Amino acid sequence: MSIALVLINTETGVEEKVLEKLKSIKNVKEAFIVYGVYDIIVKVEADDLEELRDVISTRIRRVEGVRSTVTLIVIS
Repeated sequence: MSIALVLINTETGVEEKVLEKLKSIKNVKEAFIVYGVYDIIVKVEADDLEELRDVISTRIRRVEGVRSTVTLIVIS
């Protein structure tokens, strides 16, 4: 099992809309709107690193309203 935390910046004012889209992605296990440098934090789980990369690159980063992401791979 591979796990990542994805820190997301969104366009201003679309945080709730982006959050709902992210929660509908199968591999997204938790998602929160937060205050600070980032707007949303998402926990993603996948069977392996390849699937994790695919989910982040082709699903999360392509959600309308997502401006940028930073991915933290969980190691323990």
